Amino acid sequence: ETCQLVTVVEVISGTLDITNKCIYFVSDPQDKDAIPWYPTDFTIGLDLIRELHLRRYKTRRTALEMFLLDQTNYFLNFSTKKILNKVCNCIVSLNNPNLNIFSTQEPAKLMQSSGLTQKWVKREITNLDYIMQLNTISGRTYNDLNQYPIFPWILRDYSSDTLDLSKPEVFRDLSKPMGIQNPDLEEKIKTKYEEFEDPVMGKFHYGTHYSNATTVMHYLVRLEPFTSLQIKLQCGMFDHPDRQFFSIPNAWRITYLGSDVKELIPEFFCLPDFLRNINGYDLGVTQSKIVVGDVILPKWASSPEDFIRQHREALESEFVSAHLNEWIDLIFGYKQTGPEAEKAMNVFNKYSYQENVDLHNIEDEKIRRKLECLINNFGQTPTRLFSEKHPTRLQQSPVRPIKTGTGVFGGKSQALRPTAIWRPEDLCTSYAEVAAAPVVFLGTPSRQTKALLTSNETLVTVTALGVANVHVWLPYSNGKQSHPFTLQPDLNPSKCPCLGGPFDKDLHISSHLFALSSNKLLLSAGHWDNSFRTYSLEKNKMVARTTHHTAVVTCMAVDRLGTEDLLITGSKDTTCVIWKFSKHDPPSRPQQTLYGHDAEVLCVDISSELDLAISGAKNGTCLVHTIRSGQLVHKLRPKKSCEIRHVAVSSTGVMVVYSVGSRSTAAAAVKSCLHLYSINGRLLEEKKLNKPLSTIVIVDKWIITGNEQGVLTFRDLYSFKQHNALDMSASIHSISPVLDYQTKLCTHLLVGLHNGKLIIVSPKDPSSVT
Repeated sequence: ETCQLVTVVEVISGTLDITNKCIYFVSDPQDKDAIPWYPTDFTIGLDLIRELHLRRYKTRRTALEMFLLDQTNYFLNFSTKKILNKVCNCIVSLNNPNLNIFSTQEPAKLMQSSGLTQKWVKREITNLDYIMQLNTISGRTYNDLNQYPIFPWILRDYSSDTLDLSKPEVFRDLSKPMGIQNPDLEEKIKTKYEEFEDPVMGKFHYGTHYSNATTVMHYLVRLEPFTSLQIKLQCGMFDHPDRQFFSIPNAWRITYLGSDVKELIPEFFCLPDFLRNINGYDLGVTQSKIVVGDVILPKWASSPEDFIRQHREALESEFVSAHLNEWIDLIFGYKQTGPEAEKAMNVFNKYSYQENVDLHNIEDEKIRRKLECLINNFGQTPTRLFSEKHPTRLQQSPVRPIKTGTGVFGGKSQALRPTAIWRPEDLCTSYAEVAAAPVVFLGTPSRQTKALLTSNETLVTVTALGVANVHVWLPYSNGKQSHPFTLQPDLNPSKCPCLGGPFDKDLHISSHLFALSSNKLLLSAGHWDNSFRTYSLEKNKMVARTTHHTAVVTCMAVDRLGTEDLLITGSKDTTCVIWKFSKHDPPSRPQQTLYGHDAEVLCVDISSELDLAISGAKNGTCLVHTIRSGQLVHKLRPKKSCEIRHVAVSSTGVMVVYSVGSRSTAAAAVKSCLHLYSINGRLLEEKKLNKPLSTIVIVDKWIITGNEQGVLTFRDLYSFKQHNALDMSASIHSISPVLDYQTKLCTHLLVGLHNGKLIIVSPKDPSSVT
């Protein structure tokens, strides 16, 4: 079928072909080079499609957006709704096993059946995730500037030296539109609405809109392709300096004074780079003699990264959680249109509402084009998702429900506390003898059984001798123990598989050599024959021996938080390889080979959500590749004469690199050091350490480290400031967090020691969450 590929830059005409395995889009010859840096043709496997959403394009419901497992998406527009339905039915009829969401329902009904609101109310998903889901279901997309995702202004204090989120007065009033944040403007706007009606656009409170293409270009002008888009919009030049986005405090001031009604975009909560003029554009000088360069930040933010971090914390604060439903009522809910919108002073021009526009039935080409231009200039209101008042979120509670032996909650279910600062007085440690040799690896499958189920879960330990033990583990008490967990060690030697054959004699046996997949497959590296091996915990035997590298495999890691089951391996042959698990089968064919190192790879980590693979080498280089294309995007060199021993990437996109002095005599004096990088390779923080580290994990906003002296240390992820330390009394070889299935909060830490003990770190009060 002929269709259009809609991108943020161009609309590309082409042909869509569907087979029983793949979808092909071939652009028309005249559009082949429409976007020099973007491939206009694509091929995707049907089994990669995760979600299909029906979309509007230029107010017509003739478009389809496909979301893939690798986090990419494609927006296709068809000439008629009939063709759209034909394409959708064809894709669905091929029975793709990974297609989780497809519905011909209206967005409001899809929202109701999704269960997302209940999850948000119960604090099972974050405010950011919920707002993003609301945008997606209502039709907002990154592929169309006129339907870009909408996020709220949440703060009003941009002048204090520090941001105190415990004070309600630092937040904006989420129950009111941006146009009346200043109470002095309410009467004026109300009078204007009552006394004036535009002959074309009808009655409205505001002549502009809170979201449109110019708003997006305004905020993102420092980044391509938005720079070029604004230049094109302004006839070959940048907008006037005084109209540019040059200061966050000034943007709020303008809005508060009533000159603007813009809301924010998602980048304000996740992308510090849009606040820097990294390309050195000449954006001019304002009438106040301010050079428009990097965006001026609030006083309480020391850098763009610090602003994003604090702004994100504000979004997840208790005040915003308690009042976000009021903003949702305005943007996606019952106050969007009708009498309730009038009462809330939330009415915009009538052509911004999709129910007032039906371009299909307008036969006059001139009138239709005029309306399209009007909609594109003024913006589009999202599809309404709620016809009644949105429910409020459950309040935080210091009490967490405790599981009993019957597998149900004791008492009523209460909301969970967010992760708190790790303080020694809040934590207790328990231990179990799980091996007669050092515990070099431990872990639980990344997608454990749901917390409400009573079936036993799995905890795996591996010793320095290559012996694996599978223990019964529950992250709560079974009613017979006083600890806030249940552990039944498996010490039966006959049941303990030895991870096949000797390890390479030159390798230090560490946690880098092992990985545990979500489908209960244990993988081991470091074998003399250059293979890595896969063991089924359910079958208690080796199920695969995979050889691809041309030298010993020195490290591996699985993607624990992503939507795909991915494995990355690093080797003495200087390459890294990305593998994918298929259901319950071991990885067999490489998905991507990553090049760029010229020394032995010592450590790796991977995140499919961020499309990022990071690897550290013996010569002190650290490389960052994309997963999908295998492209090298950053080469980091923290220190001279060092080795990269550990790398870790957080869900927020910051990367931790740990370097030590090379084993050569000349470099032995180089101190070990922690380095923090942004996802775009900017060095954010460094911390020299007196004692070398043996293992590192990232949990939420904390970096937790262990050393050979047996000290478990908790540091702030962004500043590396130490908050506390616990003495384990033996050398620490491995650390693994246990995450709550629904909230993803860390409930326990598992620590493997040199003396064969397993230490479980948990709250002193089992009714609180760490």
